[in-house]
Amino acid sequence: MTPASATTRFSASLLSLLCVAAAVTALLFDEPTISFSEGFTHLFGNDNFIRSADDRSVRLTLNRYSGSGFISSDLYDHGFFSASIKLPKDYTAGVVVAFYTSNGDIFPRVHDELDFEFLGNVREKDWRIQTNVFGNGSTKRGREERYLVPFDPTEEAHRYSILWTPDHIIFYIDDVPIRELVRTEELGSEFPSKPMSVYATIWDGSAWATSYGRIKMDYQYEPYAADFSDLVLRGCRVDPVQQVDAADRCAEAVEDLMSADYARLTPMKRAAMRRFRERYMIYSFCYDQHRYGNVTFPDCDYVSPEHTRFGEWGDNQFPPEEIRRRSLRRSRKTSAVADSSSQ
Repeated sequence: MTPASATTRFSASLLSLLCVAAAVTALLFDEPTISFSEGFTHLFGNDNFIRSADDRSVRLTLNRYSGSGFISSDLYDHGFFSASIKLPKDYTAGVVVAFYTSNGDIFPRVHDELDFEFLGNVREKDWRIQTNVFGNGSTKRGREERYLVPFDPTEEAHRYSILWTPDHIIFYIDDVPIRELVRTEELGSEFPSKPMSVYATIWDGSAWATSYGRIKMDYQYEPYAADFSDLVLRGCRVDPVQQVDAADRCAEAVEDLMSADYARLTPMKRAAMRRFRERYMIYSFCYDQHRYGNVTFPDCDYVSPEHTRFGEWGDNQFPPEEIRRRSLRRSRKTSAVADSSSQ
């Protein structure tokens, strides 16, 4: 079965899955949304950053001169972070839209990060979603997973959420859990544990984003626009200078966070997550022997349907330049922060 025919076949079943799960978990995301100015501030991009008149949504654009982005006004000691995102239309090869948490500006060598990255493509080809986890500066071996996007993310906004507690991390798409990372003793410091900010950006990822950099951005289609709305920041705010008391001061807030419905994966939600992963995950670091050889990660379990999909899609065939991709992305994000401080 070719990737194109597989996508067509699986699209209807995922939409059905999302609808069923949303109906079952309708109250999971009963979190108040905030205005932009209540929790965020402009990061970089000047005229490429457009705030709505009612302050409830933001448009980030990318052209040949600059991308754009915003950042939470505070650091958070764990939390639940969510946004509805509508991605750019038409030819989007090389475009990267990101919704993520990081503390790289404070801990550049031992930083933590949780990523939702949206990877553009040529016209009539699917966007792909990538999640990644870095803990304590473990950038040499990111925990990347990549999934098909069987709905059209350019037609309407979809909700993307990250739950981060001291015990586990869960990524959600439209109320469906798609990935969980559980903290274990074996995982050690590679589980993100330091306070992080929340970011949203759009930038030129031509070096790696589409077909591993073989297809570049075409600026005749500029500007590329991504819309962010329904912003949610739930967590314990932390002073970036006085972080030593964060654990004690935030204990009650973290306990409250861990008691939320979306922090508990019931058997029904686990079944929905398993179906999603078996049908739509096309890459996982767990199965990538080209990059990691026979290294065994403590957070990996062998799941036969996932491994089969991994092999079918060929996303394990990394060209040599892929080795440099992570450092390029890190430098891109770092330069974005640097640009913001000079504007």
